[in-house]
Order: sequence, then C-alpha cells, then structure tokens
Amino acid sequence: MSTPKRVYNFNAGPAVLPLEVLQQAQAEFLDYKGTGMSVMEMSHRSKEYDAIIQGAEADLRELLGIPSNYKVMFLQGGGTLQFAMLPMNLRATGSADYILAGSWSQAAYKEALRLGTARVAASTEKDGFNHLPKNLDLDPQAAYLYFCSNETIHGVEYFNEPEPLAGVPLVCDTSSDFISRPLDISKYALLYAGAQKNAGPAGVTVVIIREDLLERTPSNLPTMLDYKVMSAGGSMHNTPPCYSIYMVGLVFQWAKKIGGLSAIQKNNRAKADVIYKSIDESGGFYRGHVQPDSRSVMNIPFRLPTPELEDAFAAEAKKNDLIGLKGHRSVGGIRASIYNAMTIEGANALVDFMKDFQRKNG
Repeated sequence: MSTPKRVYNFNAGPAVLPLEVLQQAQAEFLDYKGTGMSVMEMSHRSKEYDAIIQGAEADLRELLGIPSNYKVMFLQGGGTLQFAMLPMNLRATGSADYILAGSWSQAAYKEALRLGTARVAASTEKDGFNHLPKNLDLDPQAAYLYFCSNETIHGVEYFNEPEPLAGVPLVCDTSSDFISRPLDISKYALLYAGAQKNAGPAGVTVVIIREDLLERTPSNLPTMLDYKVMSAGGSMHNTPPCYSIYMVGLVFQWAKKIGGLSAIQKNNRAKADVIYKSIDESGGFYRGHVQPDSRSVMNIPFRLPTPELEDAFAAEAKKNDLIGLKGHRSVGGIRASIYNAMTIEGANALVDFMKDFQRKNG
C-alpha cells in the first residue's frame, strides 16, 4: 500500500494516530475479516464484535498488567463525564480530596462541588500551574484522593503517584498520558482516560476500576451513570461506541507489536528531550512554562518573546506541515503535543523549524 502524504500532527486531541493503524482500518473498512460489513455496520451483539471488544480488553490488560480484581469498561461521554460520574459512584456521602495541578483537575474539582463536598488537598494555581504540588493537606476520611497524571493545557506531568493516606483510594484522570509508560495499576482504585490522546479516536473512555469499589455505587443512580451496571453489562448495557472501540483495539495491538509500554516510554522520552533541549538552548527566545522537574513528556507548552511572534510561528509551522502548535485558548503561546504515535522524525522536524525560525526572528 502506498504511503499518502502525512503532516506532523501536534494537536492536543483528537491527536495523531499510528499510520499502520489507520491503514489497517482502511483495509478493513468495507469488509471486516470476510463479514461483508464494516465494523460501523456490525451488531454489537454479534460474535464478530464480541471478539473485537474482548480482544481490546485482553490486549489492554496485557499492556498495563491489570490485575484480575479490576474491571475494564469502555464508556462514552469523554473524561469530562467522569468528572461527575466518579463522585456520583464513589462519594455517596462525605467528602473527597482533589489535587489541583492544572485546568483539568480544577475542572474535575468544580464538577465534584456541584454534586457534594470536596476539598482542595493542594493547588499550584497561584504559580500558574507550572509545577507539581509539593505538600498535601489530606483528609483521612476522604472518599478518595483525586489527581490528573498529565495536565494537557499547562504541560505538568506526574511520574510518581501522590501518596494517599491509609485506606483512602487513589483515583486518576490519565487521559493524556494513558498507555504512554508502564504503570503499577495496583496503586490505584480507579483510572480513566478519554481515548483521543494516545489510544484512539474520540468517542470512547476507558475506565479501570478495582472491583470492591463497585459496592460503593448508590442504588438510585441513573442507569447510564452507574459503574456497577455498566461493568455488569460488559460495557454493552446499551450500544457502545463500536467503531471507536475497534480503533482503540488496533492501537493496543500496535503498542504490543512495537515493544509494549517500556519501548513506548523510551520513544516518548527521546522526543521530549530533543524539544526541551531546543527550548533550553535558545537563549530565552523560547521559554518553557513548566519547572524542569514537572515537565510533561506528552505536552510541551512554551512562549516566544511576543504574541505576534507566536502567531507567526504557528502560521509558518503550518506551511511547513507542522500543525496543531497553537497553545490552548486559555493560556496562549505554543504547545507541542507528542503522543505515542508522533515519530522522532516529527520531533526533529519541529526542532529544525524552531532553530530556523529563531535565526530569522531572534
């Protein structure tokens, strides 16, 4: 199959997908494995689709080493629905602790407040969310301790989990660094991830939950917001996002084929290092937002001397097939998102452009 022209896609999400995955989906689009149907047309109750969703779960369990006492669900509504679904299921009474290290954990906290009581265990908002919190004020009676492992907008990432107090479950929004590195799932009570960063197209959210947490779910929740019901139905209480799950399954297969999460972590670190090196060696022309010990490997925000230069940078980059580099509307600047499917060639192409742009405008 001939390789079509592909830009270097630095969008924060929906984001770049592996070319190999896209080509396989293209080849199977009209006729999936001799069925004479696209996966888009297939009944979610068919044996063919059952094999797709079961295969996706099995491959994810292998990639992450998910213990047998954890359930995997493929849900809808994005990570944003989990901001509400989480406290509805796990905080029937009492309070929950939230660590605020960026816009997404802050949004989750605000949503939790709409439904009950929540505390700020730590916040770096006064510093512009440019580092991880150092000290936590924890409630020993908290229903759970919440954090976001990678803040997509501000470019802050956890590489070691925060330590909850004894008996307090640790829960995490891992949307933008999901399957980007090995993880000890046993440290968590629940993780969730919108697929559209590393795992596939938009439309499906992966939720991994320890089985005993399901007993916390109140009996009066709406059916589609009930973890216990959705888990018991094998993610198919209603029609799931069939094609998105199929695509996610292809990404999991690709991740295994290229060496698993250790190999992916090595690739991701190499890409991040070359871009951060270019920023640090620019003499201040490029300025990173985040303190070095908190820098994300997934999302690299930086500034130029003026907003006008930032606009010119993004526009010229696009002309050079480097797209999606404009920073989030809430913070401005430039942001390079270098998820799993971004190649080292793409990172090097960005660095070459950065050096050339500085020579012309520095």
